[in-house]
Amino acid sequence: MRVLVIGSGAREHALVLALRRDPGVRAVFAAPGNPGMAAQAELRAVDPVNADAVAALAREVAADLVVIGPEVPLVLGVADAVRAAGIACFGPSADAARIEGSKAFAKDVMAAAGVRTAHSEVVDHPGELDAALDRFGPTWVVKDDGLAAGKGVVVTADRLAARDHGAELLEQGHPVLLESFLDGPEVSLFCLVDGETVVPLLPAQDHKRVGDGDTGPNTGGMGAYTPLPWLPAETVTEIIEDVVKPVAAEMVRRGVPFSGLLYAGLAIGQAGPAVVEFNCRFGDPETQAVLALLESPLGELLYATATGSLDQAPPLRWHDGAAITVVLAAENYPGRPRTGDVIAGTETTEPDTDVLHAGTALRDDGALVSAGGRVLSIVATGADLAEARTRAYDRLAGVKLPGAHCRTDIALAAVEDRISVPARV
Repeated sequence: MRVLVIGSGAREHALVLALRRDPGVRAVFAAPGNPGMAAQAELRAVDPVNADAVAALAREVAADLVVIGPEVPLVLGVADAVRAAGIACFGPSADAARIEGSKAFAKDVMAAAGVRTAHSEVVDHPGELDAALDRFGPTWVVKDDGLAAGKGVVVTADRLAARDHGAELLEQGHPVLLESFLDGPEVSLFCLVDGETVVPLLPAQDHKRVGDGDTGPNTGGMGAYTPLPWLPAETVTEIIEDVVKPVAAEMVRRGVPFSGLLYAGLAIGQAGPAVVEFNCRFGDPETQAVLALLESPLGELLYATATGSLDQAPPLRWHDGAAITVVLAAENYPGRPRTGDVIAGTETTEPDTDVLHAGTALRDDGALVSAGGRVLSIVATGADLAEARTRAYDRLAGVKLPGAHCRTDIALAAVEDRISVPARV
């Protein structure tokens, strides 16, 4: 099988590595890719949001399967164009991708499916904002109703900060979604979905805020780990049966069946799991950790999903142990990042670690330089989370990037047994 991966981040780098481990995959292409992928995939230039260009490239490289990593091409219908060209594509249609592209649409689907989520209200006029804020709080959750790369959310006990964020979004012409605050630890559960067939991957936990101890503004994700020793297996089953399957069935009922990776972000509170958000693709940085433990051939799974035969796939196999991702970010991220700095020490030297590229580029003289906010993902596996943490941070210590920063507490609360699921009420 020949596979074309669309995207340029660490998530796509992880997909490329996992596809290369699949004996049924004989060629991998990445477009546009990044310098770190060049050793595992043939890089091709393409605009990922240009549907016709992606479909043409898929034909040019004789791809048997196209895997679309980022959400924007999916929301814009790139998967539809690839399928119209007669090529199997892992990723939902534009209509189905609204589960991420419009939070209001996702809320409507969840309401129809009977899925627990936060109470919400959409505000699309500045004059309505203050009255709407009065109906929420004292912890306010203010979101961009559209795509915001994980950074369009403010969760705050400061009403003025909530109002400022909402007003800024409205000034930009973006509808605002206000939500009630959901308590409890958060879980990311990725599921391969083919119509009403749902196959879960390992649950993971993302670290969204920029600073240790979950301080500072939200980011696209500063690290993740899997599995979750504090999450009971029966809770995962409950999420699948009471959240993911009903949503998948409701999408089918609406005539927009989902095909691809459905990502459920949940808070596990006293009343049980409640949905924080749905995404229509693999999440970053959770993917890097989850795929590090996958033993089943990834290409076979993605192709089965894309061709409507996921129900015939064998049970998933996983390596024992744990995996962790630590993101190295450029100076000033999640604000406007400093770029163009030389990066050293990215060559993988340990069998249980990988340095995955995201915001990197090659300078004219061949030097590797920073080119984005989240620059690298350091991924490590171990017999348990403590060992994986040690390996990841030891490997990170060998990477040099001026002004870079990372969180030092990825998975630490789980290792120290400081996370628990609240007792049901």
